[in-house]
Amino acid sequence: MCFQTRATVTALLLCTAISTAPLRAQAPASVTVQTSAQAPASQPENDSHTLRQRAAAGDAQAQFDLANAYFSGRFETLEYAQALAWYRQSADQGYAPAENQLGNMYQHGFGVVRNFKLALAYYRKAADQGYAPAQFNLGVVYESGNYGVKRDYRQAFAWYRKAADQNLPDGEREVAYFYQCGFGVKRDFTQALAWYRRAADHSSAMAENQLGYFAEEGWGEPQDYALALSWYTKAAEHGDDTAEENLGYMFQHSAGVPTDYAKALFWFHKAAALGNADAENQLGWMYQYGQGVKQDDGRALAWYRLAADQGSLRGKNNLQAFCDELEDSGEECESVAVPADDAAIAQAQRRARILYLRGRIDGLEADALKQDSEVNDLEHMGDHKGKKDAITKIMDAVGTAVSVSPRIQKQKDLEEVARLVEELVQLENEDRIAASVPEP
Repeated sequence: MCFQTRATVTALLLCTAISTAPLRAQAPASVTVQTSAQAPASQPENDSHTLRQRAAAGDAQAQFDLANAYFSGRFETLEYAQALAWYRQSADQGYAPAENQLGNMYQHGFGVVRNFKLALAYYRKAADQGYAPAQFNLGVVYESGNYGVKRDYRQAFAWYRKAADQNLPDGEREVAYFYQCGFGVKRDFTQALAWYRRAADHSSAMAENQLGYFAEEGWGEPQDYALALSWYTKAAEHGDDTAEENLGYMFQHSAGVPTDYAKALFWFHKAAALGNADAENQLGWMYQYGQGVKQDDGRALAWYRLAADQGSLRGKNNLQAFCDELEDSGEECESVAVPADDAAIAQAQRRARILYLRGRIDGLEADALKQDSEVNDLEHMGDHKGKKDAITKIMDAVGTAVSVSPRIQKQKDLEEVARLVEELVQLENEDRIAASVPEP
C-alpha cells in the first residue's frame, strides 16, 4: 500500500528525489503495509450472546464478526485461538472476508506460525471470488517482493486494477501511484491524476493529499498553490497526517501562502500526534531556531529524538548535528532537560510507545508459537510413519533434551508479553483521558 500510514510500516520506495533538511520528504512513498480484513460485513451486534448463537448455528458473517471482536481485543486478552478458530469456520464456508483475514494472519504471524505460502493461498481464494480487499493485498505482496514471491510490478498493477475496478479506494490510489512512478506501466501523470481524483471521490484522504502534492509541484497540471492548499486541507480534515505535515510546511516556508508559524506549529503538532516523523523533525527545527516559539534546546532535542526513533533520516541527522553543536559549546546533549509540562511531547512519546508495544507483543507471541513448533519437532524428531524402534526412541530422547532451550525461551517470551500488556493498557488509558493539543 502506498504512502505513510499508522499501521506497521515496512518497505519505503520513493519514486522522486527528496530535499535536504529542514525540508520535508513529500515525494509520495510506496509502503507495503498489510491491511486488515476490509469486509462489507455488518458490525458485531451489541448483544454478544445473539452473535455467538448465530455463529454457532453456522452463520459465516456472524463467525467473521465474532472473530473480529476477539482479534481486536487481542492486546488485552492475548486471545488469538478464538479469533483464529472462528475465522477458519467462516472461511471453510467460502466467506471471502474471512479468507482474506486468514491471509493477513499467516502473512504476519498473528496467532499462527508465519507462513507466506498459506497467506498467498488464502488471499487467492478470496480474490478469485472477486473480493476487492484480497485483490489489493495480492497487489501488496507482488509490489513488495517480501512475502515469498518475487517483486513483480506488472502482477501488482493487475491486482490493484482489479480492486480499483470495484471502486476500492486503496486500489484506485495504488493504480494512480503506479502511473505516477511508472511501475509496471508507462509513466503517465494524466492517468495518475484521474485515478487519484477517482480515489478522492471515494473518500481516500491519502489520494486527496497526493492531489495536493501534484498541484504544488505542477505535475500533470499547472502549478497551483491555492489548489494544493485546498486538497491538503481536505485530506487533513479527514485525518491524513501527511497532509497535516504538508500544511505545516507550507505555512512554515511561505510555500504559496504567507508565513504563519502559529499555523505551522498547529499542523505539525496534529501530524506529530499521529506519529508523523517528518512533523516531529520540523518541530525540532522550529524549537532549535525559535521559529514562532521561544528557542528551546530541550524541546528541540525531544522532537528530534522522536523523529529519529521512528527511523527518520532527517531526524537522526538533525539530532546528531544539534548534539555536536551543543558539545562544541561545552554542553552535553544528554544533560539538556526536556520540559516536563509539554503536553504535545508527552502525547507523542506516549503514542510512539503504544505503537511499539503493540508490535512487540505481536512479535513475541509469534516467537512463542515458533518455539512451540520447534519443541514439537524436536520431541518427535525420530517419528517415521508411526514406528517406534530403538533408534527412533533414542532420537526422540535426544530431541526432548534439546527442546529444553526453546521451551525456556517460550516461557520468557510469554512472561515479557504479560509485562508489556500491563504497560500497554495503562498507557492506552492515559491516552484516552489526556487532553488533546489545543488549537491556536
